[in-house]
Amino acid sequence: MVVSSIRRRLSRLLGKAEVRSIARRYFVSNGFDGTLTGIGVVVGSVLSGVPDGVTVVKIGLGAAVGLGTSAVWSVWEIERAETRADIGRLERAMLTDLDDTRLERERSSARLFHATMSGLGPLIGILVPLVPFLFEGTVFTLAEAAVVSVGIGIGILGVFGAYMGSISGQRWYVAALRMALAGLVVALLNLALPG
Repeated sequence: MVVSSIRRRLSRLLGKAEVRSIARRYFVSNGFDGTLTGIGVVVGSVLSGVPDGVTVVKIGLGAAVGLGTSAVWSVWEIERAETRADIGRLERAMLTDLDDTRLERERSSARLFHATMSGLGPLIGILVPLVPFLFEGTVFTLAEAAVVSVGIGIGILGVFGAYMGSISGQRWYVAALRMALAGLVVALLNLALPG
């Protein structure tokens, strides 16, 4: 009973183009930020002389916790304020209280979905590129793990770009290259930093 109710609510929620669009923006935007941060953490860690891959993973986990929390918390608060403002305008126009109505519950569910998608983006963008460091010492050297990690990060950015390009009717491969280029730029900038 409860599961079918949740499934119906989720289906109704995901059936709304506006809800999907906002969630997609948060996911890709924060995923982009997370991936670029991850690339910066990887290159900076290795250039700083970290002793092993586990240390890079620990540093990356700290970045993932910070960015993931920021993404969820900020979107939750932003959407909360926007939802309250929208419902307040509707209440004034309709001269009625909309507390505990289907509309209010749907807006609340959308807020939860947006915050979740917002938090998933940076977690994927940071954690997936860290995987090669789990194999440092057995499969990769530290430098090789860093190169593979940056490559994975650039690939993730390319996937984000291809996805956004495909839904906007652009050439997906051009959009993929534009997004991937940002990862390469961040890696090169970190290499160029003094020290």
